[in-house]
Amino acid sequence: MDKYSFLNAAHTAYFADLYDQYLENPDSVEPSWRAFFQGYDFGSENYGMEGKAVESVSTKIPEHVLKEFQVLNLIHGYRTRGHLFTKTNPVRERRKYAPTLGIEHFGLSPSDLETSFDAGEMLGYGGPQTLLKIIEHLEQVYCHSIGVEYMYIRRPEELKWIQDKLNVGNNQPKFSNDEKKHILKKLNEAVSFETFLHTKYVGQKRFSLEGGETLIPALDAVIDKAAEYGVKEFVMGMSHRGRLSTLTNIFGKSAKDIFNEFDGKDYEEKVFDGDVKYHLGWTSHRESKSGKEIYLTIAPNPSHLETVGAVVEGIVRAKQDRSYKDDFSKVLPIIVHGDAAIAGQGLVYELIQMAQLDGYKTNGTIHIVINNQIGFTTNYLDARSSTYCTDVGKVTLSPVLHVNADDAEAVVHATLFALDFRMKFKRDVFIDLLGYRKYGHNEGDEPRFTQPKLYKAIAKHDNPRDIYTAKLKASGLIDDNYVKNLEKIYKDALEEKLVDSRKEDKTVITPFMHETWKDFERVDEHKMMETVDTTTSIEKLTEITKVISNLPKDKKFIRKIERLIQSRQKMFDENRLDWSMAEHLAYGTLLDEGYDVRISGQDVERGTFSHRHAVVKVEDSEEEILLLNQLNDKQGHFYIYNSLLSEYGVVGFDYGYAMASPNTLTIWEAQFGDFSNGAQVMLDQYISAAEDKWKTQNGLVMLLPHGYEGQGAEHSSGRMERYLQLCAKDNMYVADCTTPENMFHLLRRQMKSNFRKPLIIFTPKSLLRHPKCVSTVESFANGSFKTLIDDENSDVNKIKTLVLLTGKFYYDLDEERENLKRDDVALVRIEQLFPLPIKAIKAILSKYKNADDIVWAQEEPKNMGAYSHMLMHLDDARNFRLASRRPYGAPAAGSAVRSKARHKEVIDFVFDKTKNNQR
Repeated sequence: MDKYSFLNAAHTAYFADLYDQYLENPDSVEPSWRAFFQGYDFGSENYGMEGKAVESVSTKIPEHVLKEFQVLNLIHGYRTRGHLFTKTNPVRERRKYAPTLGIEHFGLSPSDLETSFDAGEMLGYGGPQTLLKIIEHLEQVYCHSIGVEYMYIRRPEELKWIQDKLNVGNNQPKFSNDEKKHILKKLNEAVSFETFLHTKYVGQKRFSLEGGETLIPALDAVIDKAAEYGVKEFVMGMSHRGRLSTLTNIFGKSAKDIFNEFDGKDYEEKVFDGDVKYHLGWTSHRESKSGKEIYLTIAPNPSHLETVGAVVEGIVRAKQDRSYKDDFSKVLPIIVHGDAAIAGQGLVYELIQMAQLDGYKTNGTIHIVINNQIGFTTNYLDARSSTYCTDVGKVTLSPVLHVNADDAEAVVHATLFALDFRMKFKRDVFIDLLGYRKYGHNEGDEPRFTQPKLYKAIAKHDNPRDIYTAKLKASGLIDDNYVKNLEKIYKDALEEKLVDSRKEDKTVITPFMHETWKDFERVDEHKMMETVDTTTSIEKLTEITKVISNLPKDKKFIRKIERLIQSRQKMFDENRLDWSMAEHLAYGTLLDEGYDVRISGQDVERGTFSHRHAVVKVEDSEEEILLLNQLNDKQGHFYIYNSLLSEYGVVGFDYGYAMASPNTLTIWEAQFGDFSNGAQVMLDQYISAAEDKWKTQNGLVMLLPHGYEGQGAEHSSGRMERYLQLCAKDNMYVADCTTPENMFHLLRRQMKSNFRKPLIIFTPKSLLRHPKCVSTVESFANGSFKTLIDDENSDVNKIKTLVLLTGKFYYDLDEERENLKRDDVALVRIEQLFPLPIKAIKAILSKYKNADDIVWAQEEPKNMGAYSHMLMHLDDARNFRLASRRPYGAPAAGSAVRSKARHKEVIDFVFDKTKNNQR
C-alpha cells in the first residue's frame, strides 16, 4: 500500500512533494499545511502515527483539509487537461472532451465558490483565495488563447519554472503601446505582402501565409529577444507555406528578387538550374532593436516534407562546434512545420530522438507548427491518430503551447515563452499555431471540393491584422487611418521594387551561406579530374603512428584491444599498412594541418567490422580515449559519434554539418551499404542535386560497405547503381578503392581541393584484413589518388584478355589468375567511377592492343553494379563482354552455397568465355 493511498490519485503527486518538502524543511511550507503534517507520521512503517492504519488517519482529516485536496485536484485538472478546453481554434468548434473541468467533477459545489482556500497560494497569490478567484485564474492561464501541455515533464525544476511563468500575469500578454504598434506593423507586412502578390501574380503558386500571418511578428519578436540573451546566429528551416513572406519580412530578402523569380526569368548562370522561389535559401545580417548584430540563415529545402529539419540541426551543430564551443546556446535553431507533416513524417521522430544525444544536440530547438488544420485536402481527423499534431514532442518531454493564430499578442507571448524555456533549460519546445489556410493547397486549388463547411467559415473570417486593428482601435491606441497609412507605405515600397525588377532581364541567385564559402570555387568535371597534391612527409606519418599506437600506461584496457592498437606500430615498421591505417593516417594528417574531422553513423567508433577502434574504452570505467585528439596542441578536432539507429535523420544532419563547415571532413558511414536506402530522400534531393538547385557546395563523404561475401541480399550491395544513376556532369564523386594508399589519398583529396563535392565511397569488408590489401608508407607519403590502377606486372605483349573491373572483385580474380597461371589476362581497376576517367580508360584500351577479349567484370547482377553506368558514359563499353551474375530482383542469394556457386560462375566466365553463366 502506498503511504499516500488515502488521497485521490490526481493530487497525490502534489501532496507527496509537499510532504517531502515539509520533512526536509518544515518552515518551507505554508503554516496550515505545517500544522496538518505535524499531527501525522506518514512515513512510519504502518503509514499512520503510532501504528494507526491509513483508514483511521484518513477519517481524522478535517473537512476543510479534504476540501483543500479537492481544490488541489481541480488545479491539477486544469494543469493536465486545460489545453483541451481552450479558445484556440479561430474557425472551428473544438472537439468535445469529457469529463469537463466543471467543479462538480472534483467534489465541489457552487456553495464553495466564495470559500477561501490555501491552495490559492500555489497559483502565485500572496495568501488564500476564494474558489471563484482560483477558477478565474485557471481559466485565464490554461483555457484562453494559449493552451499549455507540460505536466508530463519529470524534472521538478522545469515544472516549477513553467508554473511560475504561467502564473505571472495569468499567462496573458502584457505589451507596451510601442510593442503593440510594432506587432501591428509586422502583421501588416505579412498581410500586405500576400495581398500584393495575389493581385500582381494572379493564379501563381506562392503557398501564402494567409491564416497564419501572426508567424511574422512572432519570429520578429523571438529574434530580437534572443539577441538580448546573447544569441549570435539563427538557423531556420521551413517548407513552402509562408516562406516568401518570411524571406522578405524577417530575413530581409529584397522583394525585387522575389518578383524576378515570379516573372520566371532565366538565371544569369548557364550552369545553374535553380529551383522554385519558395525553396531557395537565404543568409543575411540584421541588427536587433538594441543594436546587436545577428546572423540569419534560412536553409534551402526541397518539397519533401520535414527533410530540412535534420539539415538545419546539422548546420547549427557545425556552427556551434566551430565558433561557440563555450556556449552552444548562442546558435538558435527554429524549425517551422506543417500540421500534417509533423504528424505524418517519421523523420520528425528521428530528429527529436537526436535532440539530447552528444553527437547531435544543439541546446534546444524552437519548433513552430503552422497548423492549417488540413493537409493538402486531407482533414485533420484523417491525418493522425494522436490528439494533437505536436504529440511527437512528448517523446522528449518537451512543453507544447497551442495558440490561437488570430490572437497576435498571444502568439508573440507564447513564442517568447518558448524562447525563455529553451534558453533556460537548453531543450526543445513546441508551438502549435492554430490557424487556417485561406486558399487551397496552392492558390489555384479549390478547397471547397473537400472542406465546404470549413471554407464557408474562412470566407467570412477577418484576417489577423484586421482583428488586431479592431482591438487596438477599441482600446484607443490607434485611429482609423493608422493601418491605412502603414499599408500604403509598405505597398508603395513593394510597387517600387516591382518596377525595378521589370528592368532586369535575368534572375541573380545569391549563393546560400556565401560568406562561409567565399574562399571556395565552383568547378566543373574537368577541374574535378585534376590531380590534387595529397602528399605528406614520412616524418609526419611516423609521429602520428606513434600517437595512435600507444594507449595511456596508467589505465587498464582489454588485452585484445591493447594488441590491436599496438599492431598499428608494427604495421608501420613492417611497411604493410592496412585499411584502418589508411583511415587513421588520413584523419591524423588532416587534423595536423588544422582541418576538423567528424564521423558519425551506426557503430562507427569501433567500426561495424572492428577495424577502426577510433574510440577505445578503459576496461573498468568505460572512459573514452580518442588518440587522434592527442596529436599536438594546434591540431584540428576529431569528432566521432555512434549515431542512433537512423539513416534519414543522421544523413540529413551530417549533410547540414558539411554544408556549414567546409573545412571539416564530414563522414557518414552506413553499417552496411544498402542501409543508406533509408536516407534516399537526402540522396535524391540534396546530395546529388543541391548545387544545381541552390548553388550550395557540400563535401559530405558517405562510406558504404560493399562486396559479395555470401552474407545475403542486405549485407552485400551498397546499391552502387543507384548512386551512379544520380551522377551527372559535375555533381559528385563516386569511388570504389582497392588499396589503402588510394583510400588515404582520396580522403585527403576531399579536403585539399579548393572546392567541395559529395563523395560516395564503396568500402570493403573482407579487404579490411586481406593479406594482399596493404600499402607502403612511401606510397602514403609521396603518392596521389589514382582514378585507375593498371596491371603493372603484366606483359602487354602477352595479354589476350583485358578485364576492367572495380572494387574487391579484383582480389578474387587475381587469386584465380594465379591458380590458373594465366599470364595472358590483365586486371585493370577503375577506382573512380564518377567522374569516369575516360581518357585513362581509352589509354589502357590502346595500350593492350593485342587483347581481343575485353571484359567488364562485376560480382553484382547484370542489372546492378556499374555495368549500365559504363554503357552510358563509355561508348567502347558496348563492345565489352560482360561477366556478371544474371539479372536478379535481389542483390544476392541468402544461401551461402548458392551465393558461392554464382560467384564461381562469374569468375569462371571471366577466364573462359565459353562458360557463359547467363542462364
